[in-house]
Parts: sequence; structure tokens; C-alpha cells
Amino acid sequence: MRQFVVEADGGSRGNPGPAGYGAVVLDPATGETLAEAAEFIGVATNNVAEYKGLIAGLRAARELDPAARVRVRMDSKLVVEQMSGRWKIKHPDMKPLAAEAGRVLPPSQVSYEWIPRERNKHADRLANEAMDAGKRGRPWEPSASTAELSVAADRGAARVVGDQAAGAARARAALAGAASGAAVSEGAASEGAAGSPGAAGAGAAAGATAVDALASTPVPNKAVGATSATVGWGASADLGAPATFVLLRHGETALTPAKRFSGSGGTDPELSAVGRGQAERAAAAFAERGTIEVIVSSPLRRCRETAAVVAARLGLDVHIEEGLRETDFGAWEGLTFAEVRERHPDDLDAWLASAKAAPTGGGESFAAVARRVAAARDRLIAAHPRRTVLAVTHVTPIKTLVRLALGAPPESLFRMELSAASISAVAYYGDGNASVRLLNDTGHLR
Repeated sequence: MRQFVVEADGGSRGNPGPAGYGAVVLDPATGETLAEAAEFIGVATNNVAEYKGLIAGLRAARELDPAARVRVRMDSKLVVEQMSGRWKIKHPDMKPLAAEAGRVLPPSQVSYEWIPRERNKHADRLANEAMDAGKRGRPWEPSASTAELSVAADRGAARVVGDQAAGAARARAALAGAASGAAVSEGAASEGAAGSPGAAGAGAAAGATAVDALASTPVPNKAVGATSATVGWGASADLGAPATFVLLRHGETALTPAKRFSGSGGTDPELSAVGRGQAERAAAAFAERGTIEVIVSSPLRRCRETAAVVAARLGLDVHIEEGLRETDFGAWEGLTFAEVRERHPDDLDAWLASAKAAPTGGGESFAAVARRVAAARDRLIAAHPRRTVLAVTHVTPIKTLVRLALGAPPESLFRMELSAASISAVAYYGDGNASVRLLNDTGHLR
């Protein structure tokens, strides 16, 4: 079952006075904005406007998926407590609004949470945009909204590598012909050699992050306004729920801190104590978000151990997908990049120059890995349409899935940072389009 977060707010300039509401539907796994709604409602009280915002947010979530579970977050203690059934509804203006909100979705699918006002800025700004538009005698226009961009800028999202909010905001601004005013920093760090194609270090030029790449390409439509409207790709895009792959790199092993090549042809190391702690923190984060429906794992031990920790926390089974195993690094297994440079300089140069070149001693080329990973991706999409799948895997498969989703060249593998136990996400739509939603998020480890 899909899960959404609805944030809603309403305001009145006078209480009662000119009033409006705002609501936003978010993907709890990635923070992506899925739908926005806002409207000027004339003269009303704050509480009426807040209830109107709640109703609009629930309706927007229902349009996306009527079977979804919805967690409502509002800074109105009154609405949260009344809709949770802990406070009685006494005011005659509130009773019909609360009843209407309760009919949008089955009560068993909806939960309520109070949040402080500073955490409800997106909906608050939508409400103020609606009131500003009403003051001008015009309806709120979703294409003119800057609420999402402003919130992303406030959070410093554009300065955090791997934060999808900055990329999504810039993409939306580009599509709307507006300047975002928030530049995404371009990536600099290359991945170390622990099972990684990023060992090029100084030999690989710093390139744009995957977030930057996403910001310059079309993104799937979002439902906007009190009624839906198309943006981005236009009416031809598949607006149905995608299959979403949440990509978790395994926790640390003894080889990870030393940045040693650790693929599928080596010793198959277990998680270290640090790695097990990372798996526990990832599991706690997934349990809080509550969006994972299926867990699949690489057959290698470090991934199976990481997946088992998450599965135990979520009450799910782990399914092994052979196609998600790490690259076979041949004779380079267990070596650092410097050691490979010293022992096999010609083979290393060839490997860095061409995706078709394999590591010394019968290892696996990146081209071969891409074919294997793409086949695994297609199997999982077919087996789990419109579901959220946690794939516990390795550096190269994750980077490959991101690269293929972006349509980026093979050399982009050397230009992505991917930390141990980091989370990335890619959504796959029924029309064949893909959207990179997250890259190298390590916030749960802090």
C-alpha cells in the first residue's frame, strides 16, 4: 500500500477576514512534492481555512491513489486533535467540515500529527499565495507558485549533494520558465575503491551531480491546484503511480574504510560493527517512513546482512536478486586503487578509458554489469508494478541504475559519490520514463 504525507494549512487576515488555504502531498521516502492545492475562499476564520486546507490535501492524495495510507501533518492543534477524535467538535462551523474531511478517505487510512509552524512552511506559503491572489481578484495559479522553491532554499537543500528537493525545485522552475535562485553545487568527490568504479580520484574530472543532471531534464507531471493540470512532459506522460526503487548501499565491511576493491569475486566479507550500526539506523529510518513494501538483496553477504536487519524491523521477507551483485573485480579484489595502479597500470588505464574493458584476471566490465543490472531492473519492475521496492545492493549497481535513468554516459560512474549505507531512489513510470529522486542521502546516519 502506498503512503503519502499531506501537509495543510489555512489562514485568515482578520479572523474572520480574507482567507485562503494551502496543501501539499509529499512522498515520505524522498520528500518529493507530488501535488499542491491552494485557494482563496473569501471571508472566513483561521479554523475554517485550516479545515478547507485539510480537505483539499486529502482529496489531492485520493486522486493520486485512493487506497494509499495518508499521514496528515498540520500546525493546527485544534484540527489535529478533533480529527484524531481526542477533542469534541463544538463549533457549528467546524462540524460539517470535519465530517467532510472524514468522508474523503476511510478513517483507517488516515492518521494525524501536529507539527510546529516552522515545519509547515510549504503549505503556509501556498495559503498566503492564495490570499495574495484573492486580494488581486485572481485565482491562485499553480504555474506561478514559488512555495516549493522558497522552502527548498530555506532548508539549504540546494547546497546538499544528494538532496533531491533542490533538483526537483530547479527542474520545476526551468519548466515554468522561472529562475530558482538556488544553485545546486556541482559534485567533486569520486568514489573510493571499495567495490567502486569511482577510484579514479584525481584522474577523473569533477562533474555535475546526479541532482544537477535531474534538474536539467524533464520530470514527471505533478498534480497541481484544486484540480489537476499538466506540466513538464505534458499530457502524454504516464501519471500513474511508478515502481519506486529505494536503493540502499550495504553497510561498511573491514575493506570499506581502506577503500579497497570489494566485488563479487573476492572474499565476500561480512559487515563490521560499524556496518551493523549503519544497517540499524537505516532500518529505523525506513520504519519511520513506512513506505517499503518489498525487499530484495544482492546475494553477497554484506547485502544480505544489511537487508536482514531492515527486514526484521519492517516485518518483511528478503528476496535475493542475483543481478544486483557487485562487479567482479578479478585480480584487483582486495587491493587499493594505488596498489592496482602499481601492479596493473595498463589494465587500469584501459578500464578507466572504456566501459568495455574488464579488470585484470577475467573481471567484469562496466558494460557487462550494465546489461546484468538492466535485466534485473526490468524483472523487478515487472514483478512489482507501482510498488516501493527496497533494493540492498552495491556501489556499481546503484550508480548504474542512476546512470541509466538519467541517460548519462558510462564515465558518469566516476562522478557520483556513494557512501556506505546511503540511500538513493529512482522511480520508473509505465510509459518508460524514469526519475532520479534521491542520491547518496546519509541523513539517517548522523
